Amino acid sequence: MADLAAPPVPSPTGGAAAAPTLKRSLRFRDLTLFYVVTILSVRWVATAAAAGPGTLLVWIFALVGLFLPLGASVIALATRYPNEGGLYVWTREAFGDRAAFLAAWTYWMSNLPYFPAILYFGAGSALVAFGRHGRGLAASPAYYIGFAVFWLVVIIALNVRGIEAGKWLNNICSIGGWLPISILIVLAIVVASHHGSATRFTIATLTPHLSLQNAIFWSTIFFAFSGCECASFMGEEIENTQRTLPRALFLAGGLITVAYIAGTAAMLIALPSEAVSGVDGFMRGIEQLTGRLGIPWLIPLMAILVTLSAVGGAAGYLSSTSRLPFVAGIDHYLPAVFGSIHPRFRTPWIALMLYGAAGIVTAILGQAGTSVRGAYDVLVSMALITLFIPYLFLFAALIRLVRRRAITQLPFPGGPPMAIALAILGFLSTVLTIVLSTIPAPDDANPPLAVAKILLSTLAVIIAGLAVFAIGRRRKIAH
Repeated sequence: MADLAAPPVPSPTGGAAAAPTLKRSLRFRDLTLFYVVTILSVRWVATAAAAGPGTLLVWIFALVGLFLPLGASVIALATRYPNEGGLYVWTREAFGDRAAFLAAWTYWMSNLPYFPAILYFGAGSALVAFGRHGRGLAASPAYYIGFAVFWLVVIIALNVRGIEAGKWLNNICSIGGWLPISILIVLAIVVASHHGSATRFTIATLTPHLSLQNAIFWSTIFFAFSGCECASFMGEEIENTQRTLPRALFLAGGLITVAYIAGTAAMLIALPSEAVSGVDGFMRGIEQLTGRLGIPWLIPLMAILVTLSAVGGAAGYLSSTSRLPFVAGIDHYLPAVFGSIHPRFRTPWIALMLYGAAGIVTAILGQAGTSVRGAYDVLVSMALITLFIPYLFLFAALIRLVRRRAITQLPFPGGPPMAIALAILGFLSTVLTIVLSTIPAPDDANPPLAVAKILLSTLAVIIAGLAVFAIGRRRKIAH
């Protein structure tokens, strides 16, 4: 295909700054699979099933309370401002440079612990494929570090090489999201036809029981639907963003919703909820299910697919989130080198490499030494709330831009009133989730210390971001 020049990114002063030329290589199929690989996770199916049949209704609450408001807001903002950087540009248009930088800063900081977390999950799943031969590595920090570092290097290299190479890794790894759940549904149908359902589905069991502990759990289910904003960070690398992004998000959103609800129901039909508990609940459930059906040969295949899903999640978030420091570099709030374009591959290679390197350092912190592990735990604590702060900016930006009439044509029914109502609903859901995420677990030995750790670490991230912005503003003025 012919290379297309990217449209100019609106400058902070309202003019059009000279933008680098990026390659528009993400088509409808690529974008749809990108949404699948970044949003759909088999971990959530097991987490939901372990809580019992009442979670099926919680999925509906999550769909209405977060995914629909978030998806509609992203579509409205991305079709009006289809620029590289997405969230950064939207927040800048609504609230100015400082808010834009803080939204981007908290987003990319919250993702750093995600990379080792998802890749360690993938590493553990890969061991299942090797049966007893893999169990010897289950307690090996070197194995988990090596797995995470290897795949982060591969992801960085492919994306620096070009978005065409990077997107194929995402497309292939998306199979690890939808195929295991599809197989699970088929297995559940077979089990139900021969043995009946392992779980009773009645009005009583399907009704979620309201309690503080359950509410905290429900808030985590809400954010199984998070991630539909990250593809818009590559707005100038998508073919016809205004048309492609809404169609891809609509299709992927429907598939993901069905997969989560049907997958949870299938797991509960095949196995009782207590059989799928734990962080490795999905594979534990699959092991029991294939054992009952006499098809243990399916276990290695499912383990490899789940591993692919984990690698794809890391690849999708690293490639998209690195566009935020790239645009901040163009605006000179980070050193200008962040805004560099590779002369041959036409990719934001410096931003990719530096952000990927930060992910590698975080992965090493996650498995090395007691004191270093403590540093990693602090990063995870930072991510609890910093993950949600960018959503507050996103929803607030839509409300302000619609009220200013900067956005008048909306690609969904109801017009501006509906857009504002959905954004308010999403904003309130996010605020509630932030409040619930600060509540310590019931078995926490020191609840006040746990709360203080979360709040202080979040405050440290925000202060650090404001300090970096202040330094960047001085650099920008000097420039």
